[in-house]
Amino acid sequence: MTASSSKLRLSTSSVAIAAFVAAFLPGSLAAQDAVPSSEENAASIVVTGSRIVRDGYEAPTPTTVLGAEEILTNAPNNIADLVNRLPALAGSATPRTNLGQISNGGTGINALNLRNLGPQRTLILLDGKRVPVATINTGLVDVNFMPNLLMERVDIVTGGASAAWGSDAVAGVVNFVLDKDFTGIKGDVQGGITTHGDDENYRIGLAAGTSFGDGRGHFLISGEHAFSAGLDGLPRSWYTGAKRFRNPDYTADNGQPEWLVLENTGFSTIAPGAIVTKGPLRGLYFGENGVPAQLNMGDTVFDPFMTGGDWEYTDFGKGIQDMDPRISRQSLFARLSYQLSDRVEAYSQFSYGRASTSMRSTPQFNFGGITIQRDNAFLPEEIGLRMDELGLTSLDVGSWNADLGGIQTDTRRSQYRYLLGFTGGLDLFGTDWGWDISANRNVSKIFNGSNAAITARYRGGIDSVRDENGVIVCRSTLTNPNDGCVPFNILGTGTVSDAAKNHVLGDNRLRGTLTQDIFTASLDGEPFATWAGPVSVAAGVEHRREKLRSHVDELSLVNSYWAGNYKPINGKYNVTEAFLETVVPLALGESWAEELSINAAIRGTDYSTSGFVTTWKIGANYEPVDGLRLRATRSRDIRAGNFSELYASGQTNTYLISDPFRDNEPVSYFEIRSGNPGLKPEKGDTLNIGVVLQPNFAPGFSASVDFFDIKVKDAVATVGAGTILNECYRGDTTLCGLIKRNAAGLITEIYVSPVNLARRSVRGMDFEAAYSLELSDLSSSLGGNFTLRGLATRYTRAQSDNGVAAPSSSLGANNGGTPKWQYMVQGTYRDDRLTASLTGRGLSSGVYMTNGIECAANCPASTPENPTTNRNRIDGALYLDAFIGFDMSETTELYLAIDNLADKAPPVVGSGPGIGSAPYGSSATYYDLIGRMFRAGVRFNF
Repeated sequence: MTASSSKLRLSTSSVAIAAFVAAFLPGSLAAQDAVPSSEENAASIVVTGSRIVRDGYEAPTPTTVLGAEEILTNAPNNIADLVNRLPALAGSATPRTNLGQISNGGTGINALNLRNLGPQRTLILLDGKRVPVATINTGLVDVNFMPNLLMERVDIVTGGASAAWGSDAVAGVVNFVLDKDFTGIKGDVQGGITTHGDDENYRIGLAAGTSFGDGRGHFLISGEHAFSAGLDGLPRSWYTGAKRFRNPDYTADNGQPEWLVLENTGFSTIAPGAIVTKGPLRGLYFGENGVPAQLNMGDTVFDPFMTGGDWEYTDFGKGIQDMDPRISRQSLFARLSYQLSDRVEAYSQFSYGRASTSMRSTPQFNFGGITIQRDNAFLPEEIGLRMDELGLTSLDVGSWNADLGGIQTDTRRSQYRYLLGFTGGLDLFGTDWGWDISANRNVSKIFNGSNAAITARYRGGIDSVRDENGVIVCRSTLTNPNDGCVPFNILGTGTVSDAAKNHVLGDNRLRGTLTQDIFTASLDGEPFATWAGPVSVAAGVEHRREKLRSHVDELSLVNSYWAGNYKPINGKYNVTEAFLETVVPLALGESWAEELSINAAIRGTDYSTSGFVTTWKIGANYEPVDGLRLRATRSRDIRAGNFSELYASGQTNTYLISDPFRDNEPVSYFEIRSGNPGLKPEKGDTLNIGVVLQPNFAPGFSASVDFFDIKVKDAVATVGAGTILNECYRGDTTLCGLIKRNAAGLITEIYVSPVNLARRSVRGMDFEAAYSLELSDLSSSLGGNFTLRGLATRYTRAQSDNGVAAPSSSLGANNGGTPKWQYMVQGTYRDDRLTASLTGRGLSSGVYMTNGIECAANCPASTPENPTTNRNRIDGALYLDAFIGFDMSETTELYLAIDNLADKAPPVVGSGPGIGSAPYGSSATYYDLIGRMFRAGVRFNF
């Protein structure tokens, strides 16, 4: 978007930083403070930073804007891919980061996360109104369903906005604004593929708009179909099998590090078929067709890991789990409006979206604990004889069950949105006022399914013997001939029959329907004036009813599956809100102030679950001289618990944990999560202070810097299973009651539940800058326009306190925490027919543990405050993206977009426990695991 086509100026940094960014990195977006080309254009856009509708008013809350031109120039497969690149967003949920989440139903979604405070603390709107959620367990909005072709701009409000827009806007608001007046027909067809010849994708979109009734009515419709083939396994050469785990040889006085990050690392206690984990036959594994062999354990063995040797054989990271899910998505949007009179307009909207996501997740592993008796029917004779020689009556084996493959997870979502409203104007207090009334129903139908193994059938089938006729049967069948058990040969690969697979693999499923009914009414106007101009007021009420109904299969209810074990979540609540916002001008055109105004808002919210709560905002704009503006806001914001946090009934997942009571022995266990209907709303306190520079001596240039500080108290958080176990080990007996063990003393279950104990805080600086130049201003022989724009965010604090363990920092933790620096800059050239751009985006280097001490030998004693590790650094990354478009005619454009132009490989990030796990040997949260991606397409507009 050129500077002349946006109302808002880019918010960026100090002049020095802005100049540095502009000089060295090709910049990105038009934002809140881009220079309008005329007063008429400045008055035509209302920005999401405030509910006030006022010509040319700029709210004190920082707001970045992605305009239609930016969207077109980046040509994303989905608009979420572009929004997620903004530095103010960190840790968003994307299809590539949700791959292992079998039970929460988040597979395939794009959920935006401002400030890395959690996607649930970012409010998503479409034209200022709420949209359907996409998940039952997390209550997140999937922005994949936004109507891309009708997008006029995206407003990103990077500050608390609950007083203006309601609950969930603790970190800010992302408002997708449509071009409701579009007339004509336009389309976009694109296809993409990586330089490696995989992850094929395409998108087809068509939109149309027309007026009727002598211009009193307008009709819009758009449809889209998108598909991504996904990426099976991990077919990339940069994968090194990096793992991160506790050093089992560590003691406080032996000088070794407590944590290890090692490459070329596989597993010592699981294999594709089965491997003996204990005793004199340890390391004996059963390969293809059950052929036994001895595993080369390599140089170092730290159960369940080993380094070197046959590590690639036992490592399942490269071949089993999908790195990108298979997604098919369809959406339809329609809008009808009609001017009933000169002062009343009726409007309605309907939208439908459907997405199907399929992926292979983690294999169904068992790190030992599977007993193979001497009389097992599948045991090779030679191994039986060796057992006899050694006096062994059984073997303990582990396996990741290659014959079962990774857990196949399928998610289907259908979303319906119905909206009817009336808007218009009226005379009140002798002035013109605007009003809007609407009713909105959002319906989400969600299906989650997986084929996780039924544990009892799996273990029963493994324990197989020969009956009196020499036929292989389950041992249980000898005493119960009608038990239906099917023998299962774990001793090898290619050994499990189809009948055994079909018997063991289950049909774990959840179906749910979430309904939102929303009624809103608002009024805005200018009832009177001060000496400096009219006072603006906006007020409104909203009532929202939400209901969730879901059901699951019977086996899930009793935790019969290895993973998944969905639980029904049923509940309802209602919310009633009223808000008032005002802008009061205090000075205009004075010698000491070109402009000074106060912006204030207050909202009262009554929840049926937790009672009444108040949110508020106070802000100021001060322009001491033309071209220099100071702004500040202070706000109190809230977020109420979602359905899962309130009403979950025992969602169960399978994880691996190190048990400090047993020398950090790894064990698989069920983590059981339940809701807490007594939760109260979180409270967030936000402070923003900024300066905007738009000097008259540098036409086309704007820059700004904004300081932000957000503190969330009474945050809803679940004390993690690892924290529960470690704090129990340190003596907190109240937490020990949440841990269940079997007769052998092994952990079987850990119970977790959300509480209002946590605190979250994040602090930093946003920098934005923009420069636009007509090249003819340099020379009459030159043509076209050049723009240079840049954004950067510097985080200086990212701290969490779960109310149980000591506070922890994720600042600079690039394995899932908050990077210290993120940036995105873009340079674009446009003339009558050609558009070309180059974008740089990236993040600074980081660490695994922000307080970690890196050492390989002679390490000090490791403590929770300063743990020791042999490797702590995680490299940063800079990615280059390119775009070129050429107008074949006035109505048709051909384009080519290339992401990760240099095919830069991600840094090594060891998988394992910590702030974030990286199951693919790197982190999909902040790094590009796919590689160079080409997308070519054609656009038309008639």
